[in-house]
Amino acid sequence: MKAMLLREPRPAEERPLELADLPLPEPGPGEVRIRVRACGVCHTDLHTVEGDLALPRLPLVPGHQIVGVVEARGSGADSFRPGERVGAPWLYRTCGRCEFCQRGLENLCADAQFTGLHADGGYAEAMVVHQDFAYPLPEGFSDVAAAPLLCAGIIGYRALRLSEVEAGQRLGMYGFGGSAHVTIQVARHWGCEVYVFTRSEGHRRLARRLGAVWVGGAEDDPGVRMHGSIIFAPAGWLVPEALRVLERGGTLALAGVTMTPIPELDYDRLLYWERAVKSVANFTRQDALELLGVAAEIPIQTTVQTFPLEAANEALVALKRSEINGTGVLVV
Repeated sequence: MKAMLLREPRPAEERPLELADLPLPEPGPGEVRIRVRACGVCHTDLHTVEGDLALPRLPLVPGHQIVGVVEARGSGADSFRPGERVGAPWLYRTCGRCEFCQRGLENLCADAQFTGLHADGGYAEAMVVHQDFAYPLPEGFSDVAAAPLLCAGIIGYRALRLSEVEAGQRLGMYGFGGSAHVTIQVARHWGCEVYVFTRSEGHRRLARRLGAVWVGGAEDDPGVRMHGSIIFAPAGWLVPEALRVLERGGTLALAGVTMTPIPELDYDRLLYWERAVKSVANFTRQDALELLGVAAEIPIQTTVQTFPLEAANEALVALKRSEINGTGVLVV
């Protein structure tokens, strides 16, 4: 099979991925092999290829917003039929035994493994995953349109829940890329007023089109305070800016898998009055099932820019430069 392979992390501009011929992976017990049709391009992929994340193995095939069809099954893998369309997201495997897994918090499992990090992902013509960590996809979504749901959508959904915003309340969003453009649709479905803080004029136009009641920069004054907020951009300097306009008792959720240093916070001015800052760590299988259900119910409209598999390096550079409106998707 063809795959875009990372042998050594380097800046995206240096084209760290190379097109390689790899053996077709064979599914083990309980696993399925997915013939990949599309794979979303995520900021976590960027952090992976540039070495911002500790890499447990090299060489590695990135990618974790995978849409494809089941083409082979290992022993005992009977949850999906050959030819059935499925998705495979970031969460690749958990231990199932630790206290966090037993409490329904498998996203915190110390032995969790992740697609495109611990195991080869979807920047390839095929990949394998355990059937318990693959999901049937709702009808009505093309392969390309479904890809952003599988990480951008799921992590945004978890961040929205952790922000504790309620129907009719005000939600702040900082950064408006692949995850935010899906999450705003869920928030609007819940009846929230959404305020978007972003620099990109293209992102501002998309936010307005998707129902934002106010759009501006992080340093601007929206005129009201947010009951809950989410920071999607991995920029620590946004934390005090978001707390500055957060209502008493509000929660700020940090949705990035990594974050640049957060400036010192003025406790009296920014944190007092029971304001909370909460990181969002991965997601659970239940989060995935709930998001896919609400995506079909709304239905969510994803905005995508497609690239051929061989142009994965160019897609990552465009993502790094905030030149993609919505989500970049590799067509395999």
